[in-house]
Amino acid sequence: MIEADGVGFAYSGRPVLKEVSLRIGKGEIVSLLGPNGSGKTTLLKVLLGLLRPTSGTVRFEGTDVAGMSPRQLAARMAYVPQTHRIGFAYRVLDIVLMGRTVHKSIFSRYSSEDIRVAEQSLERLSILPLKDRCYNEISGGERQLALIARSLAQGAGTLIMDEPANGLDYGNQIRLLRQIQDLARDGYTFIKSTHAPDHALWIASRVLMMKEGSIIARGKPEDVIDDAGIQALYNTKVNVLPVNGSLRICVPRGMAV
Repeated sequence: MIEADGVGFAYSGRPVLKEVSLRIGKGEIVSLLGPNGSGKTTLLKVLLGLLRPTSGTVRFEGTDVAGMSPRQLAARMAYVPQTHRIGFAYRVLDIVLMGRTVHKSIFSRYSSEDIRVAEQSLERLSILPLKDRCYNEISGGERQLALIARSLAQGAGTLIMDEPANGLDYGNQIRLLRQIQDLARDGYTFIKSTHAPDHALWIASRVLMMKEGSIIARGKPEDVIDDAGIQALYNTKVNVLPVNGSLRICVPRGMAV
């Protein structure tokens, strides 16, 4: 579905991505792990077509992203930013309806079909009762789910997410990850950056570890998230241990990091 071959990118001549190649298929949840400044957000923007690579190519369903219009891309891929607030008192339903603009002409109004699709998206994420609430007044986790609902209303099958659980309390993190997992089972594709290796262990089908603009490891979470992998990525000593049939990242009490 998404292919990157030898992708490089530089800001003002400073390399940020170096020969990045990847393949992502339908229904996968791919987690990008890496320290700050490793190139994760830049890679997401290149995949979205927001930045043009200085070398290499990105293809979506076999078509070079550089040759696709923003409308064509938006009908297939959606960007879900970190939880945020906006300057106007939009209702949750209004936020989700914004996803329908890719299917509208510039001066057309939302139709009853647009409203039906938006409400269906909210219902799919179990937040339809929030539709008339002010977006800025709901919780961070609820706002993040509303942004995912906007992507569903947009009609995109691939969601690219930049640290979606950042700033959410533990309960909202779990609820968000469950919804991502459920949507992936229905065929949606997720590419998300995260600072939480635990989240990748819980729901990712594959992990890409990035450092200094390069992918230094890739594979199933249980194969690449281990003591050595975390040490190489974050220069931090941990123990990745099997607990009740799954892996858990532990920092022993008193261990120097």
